[in-house]
Amino acid sequence: MLQIQENVSLKNFNTFGIDAMARYFVEIAHEDELVELFADPQWQQTARLVIGGGSNLLLVNDFDGLVIRMNIRGIEHRISHNDVFVEAGGGEVWNDLVNFCVAREYAGIENLSLIPGSVGASPIQNIGAYGVELKDTFVSCKAFEIATGTFKTFTKADCKFGYRESVFKNELKEMYIIVSVKFHLSLIPNINTQYGAIGQELASRGITSPTIKDVSQVVSHIRVSKLPDPSTIGNAGSFFKNPLISVDEFKAIQLKFPDVVNYPAGEGLVKLAAGWLIEQCGWKGKIAGNTGTWKNQALVLVNHGGATGEEVYSFSSQIIDSVYTKFGVMLQREVNIIN
Repeated sequence: MLQIQENVSLKNFNTFGIDAMARYFVEIAHEDELVELFADPQWQQTARLVIGGGSNLLLVNDFDGLVIRMNIRGIEHRISHNDVFVEAGGGEVWNDLVNFCVAREYAGIENLSLIPGSVGASPIQNIGAYGVELKDTFVSCKAFEIATGTFKTFTKADCKFGYRESVFKNELKEMYIIVSVKFHLSLIPNINTQYGAIGQELASRGITSPTIKDVSQVVSHIRVSKLPDPSTIGNAGSFFKNPLISVDEFKAIQLKFPDVVNYPAGEGLVKLAAGWLIEQCGWKGKIAGNTGTWKNQALVLVNHGGATGEEVYSFSSQIIDSVYTKFGVMLQREVNIIN
């Protein structure tokens, strides 16, 4: 029987540690419980917020509706020649899945080590890091359609993946709840060490022929050195997207700022490093009231203790205005804002 609680603090269910309240709260451990939940017309008509690890959201206010915490677990895997197909429950911790695959030498998601959050949230955001995105190994996901009470499988094409984008953040927003995700990995690794400081760190360790375990360990080391641990200081990882601009826009910026950090992003596009832009505007390590930017990475906003969602949001707006004034580039928030 489902246990629907009332007036629940969400402080321990979001990595920012924002102490917002949920009018109603329920935890889902099996997909059949979604069918049971939405068989009640009350929950069809109530505002909803679906969370996993709570790592990619900012609660600006209390949530006057139903918070659904997805906790469906389980990892299954099947090997066919050198191909490995892995399916994980939406409530699995993302990094637990990465560790599961790396330990068995299933290659493909090792560059995504230590990204916070749940498996079910990964396709919504098309998570990515160090030259790899979720879509590179994604096969399909199974999702519950709230309006009909039925389940549907979404292929990669169905998901319309973009840079930190998917159909679930746009035209199908809040219409489906992802219960499991399937990946296509390989026993033959395609080692990717071109992005960020991976190659440099491997070299410093004297590793010339890295395994996927080496890559995973190095990526984890780099992330820990740059990003704060949410268990000790509230944060949601990278708060802003790296902006994509046209080549012409980039050339104009490069004339004024020759050292601008950039990466190729496909035909006619250049990706800028949002952290570098923010740092150049003097925000790195800045403290404002109970919030601020992390001392080692300006891209990360933190809760120094007692910050409200509104306080963090206001601070992020100041950063956006500052970067636009200096560079003419409009930053976009990567974190989902829950009003």
